Amino acid sequence: MHSLSRRLLISVAVPLALFFGVMMWVLDTGFRALSEGSLEKLLDSQMVALIAAAEPQDNGGYAPTPHGLDPRLATPRSGFYAQIRSLHHEWRSPSTAGLSSDFGPLLRPGERTLHYATFGLNRVAIESRAIQFQDDTVEPHGLTFSVAVSLTPYEEQLLRFRQEMSGWFAGLMALLLVALAALLRWALSPVRRMEREIQEVEEGRSASLGAGYPRELSGVAGNLNALLALERQRVARYRDTLGNLAHSLKTPLAVMRASLGGESAAGVIGGEIDKMNGIVEHQLKRAAASGGAVIGQAPVELAQVAAELRVALLRVYANKDLAIEVSVAEGSRFSGDRGDVTEALGNLLDNACKWCRSHVRLSAWTEEAVHVRQRLVITIEDDGPGIPPADRPRVLQRGERADETVPGHGLGLAMVRDTVELYGGRLELDESPLGGARFTLRLPGR
Repeated sequence: MHSLSRRLLISVAVPLALFFGVMMWVLDTGFRALSEGSLEKLLDSQMVALIAAAEPQDNGGYAPTPHGLDPRLATPRSGFYAQIRSLHHEWRSPSTAGLSSDFGPLLRPGERTLHYATFGLNRVAIESRAIQFQDDTVEPHGLTFSVAVSLTPYEEQLLRFRQEMSGWFAGLMALLLVALAALLRWALSPVRRMEREIQEVEEGRSASLGAGYPRELSGVAGNLNALLALERQRVARYRDTLGNLAHSLKTPLAVMRASLGGESAAGVIGGEIDKMNGIVEHQLKRAAASGGAVIGQAPVELAQVAAELRVALLRVYANKDLAIEVSVAEGSRFSGDRGDVTEALGNLLDNACKWCRSHVRLSAWTEEAVHVRQRLVITIEDDGPGIPPADRPRVLQRGERADETVPGHGLGLAMVRDTVELYGGRLELDESPLGGARFTLRLPGR
């Protein structure tokens, strides 16, 4: 039900099914009424023919003459049956031979009934009528004429009608639903196009939505394009302002350091200036990057960035017996700024090279089943001493270090964490199979 097309199709299919169900019930009721009417007319005509053919017999009863008898009444189990009864006599048509047939009780003159019974294995409709002839001295209490017709042909006809009607209505409904699905697909194609273009913008394959939308969606597309442009301007303005601020603070800090006199003052104030200078350096680096996830950026080939970092770090740590293993799945791309991913990977790889014994490994791949903001998975691990579980949350904080005896400002991992959070990703720290620490980054990618 999260699909608009499916919701619309179901909302149309349910009333359509109810409408067809009511129509089938109405048609079935009308057909049964017509069948019952034709059956009653047939019984009436047979009753008139039976009464007209009845003649007095030598035994005091009444029976139709052989030449006036309907051929179906003379054929056993033909489906047409007749009976003439009085208090003292009874005649049954030869068609009842071998059947256990009960036409019902005797009636008083003027009475007429229509009921249903079972003759053998077949249901029959029986019409009975009592008649008193004016000059009849043989049967002064009247005669009861009964005519029965088998319902099997009518039931078979009704069954065929229902089957054909159900088949036609089911086929018609399926045809209508297919037509509606095609119409909905055509009508909602601009919405699917907008969804596809928004995904392309989010993944960095396009900078804005296209034109040519219907009137109902053109305003939405225009507003989204305007919002994308404003977002790019905002990020650029944020980057410029942050860079200007950090650059403006850098010079006064340098003057303050040069103006310090006295070892005690230099020791106390110099330490604070070093912290402030580290913050300024961090903000300058952040200003050089995009300042966060910007929609519409071209994707970055991760394999190229990893290869460049590997070459650079092997030169930096040339005096160390170091092996940097890079395994990047083909087509892995980062949807964001190249400077951001370079800075994050550079900090983590530098940290791994600093603490490892001899082996550092970078792996990257994409997971299509997750959200686009965390689709690219990058792991950086080493065979160093690792980070104790108790210290893992702390080392990601600004200014915190696992080993205070090693030179540094404790800003590298915090910068990586900030970058990942700006892109809506996730940074995880655990133990590597190599024995050291393993950092896992989940970033936008495709």
